[in-house]
Amino acid sequence: MDTRETYRMRFTETDKKKKEQMWQVLVRHYLQQYVKKDFVVLDLGAGYCEFINNIVCGKKYAVDVNPEVKNYADAGVEALVSKSTEISIIPENAIDLVFCSNFFEHLPDREIVLKTLQEVKRILKPQGLIIVISPNISYVRWDFWNFFDHMLPFNHQGFCEALAVSGFEIKKVVPRFLPYTTKSRLPQSSHLFRFYLRFSWCWRLFGKQMLIVAEKR
Repeated sequence: MDTRETYRMRFTETDKKKKEQMWQVLVRHYLQQYVKKDFVVLDLGAGYCEFINNIVCGKKYAVDVNPEVKNYADAGVEALVSKSTEISIIPENAIDLVFCSNFFEHLPDREIVLKTLQEVKRILKPQGLIIVISPNISYVRWDFWNFFDHMLPFNHQGFCEALAVSGFEIKKVVPRFLPYTTKSRLPQSSHLFRFYLRFSWCWRLFGKQMLIVAEKR
């Protein structure tokens, strides 16, 4: 599958600008709490680099199989074209935090998921963190298949089990965190999205993506 053509069709320039605004709010007002200013952070399946461009940390890596990742990474972000199962340029115990958003559901099978988690464990420092944001099939249900490149459905319980068998300790699970897509009816603006992040009762109403934070054992 040509991921470049798929994403060109899926996201207009207006969509991209809206996503960038949402990510600025999400990073600044929620995700930054997990990242210290001296951390080495790797964005796995970085795509348009919305997370890694906006996070404040010491060193940044953006990893994707799509060579166009280099076009979206800001100055100061080292963009690497690599499979998730073998990020050979990164040595063992080198990364403080690995971030994965809307990534694992695109992998072809569960064996690749487990191999990816083993590679994440290899590059993470002791007590390093992995943060996963992904559609939760328990709440997305049939809408999961609205996207042609979605391959593997997960819910929070199943993915936590995959992390546990891969050598991670679960630190936080939010089964209902974000709406399914940036094209969802809510939130519609950066201001409303900031309000949404502040009040977790909103998550229980509109959240269809899970958030999982786990630590390397």
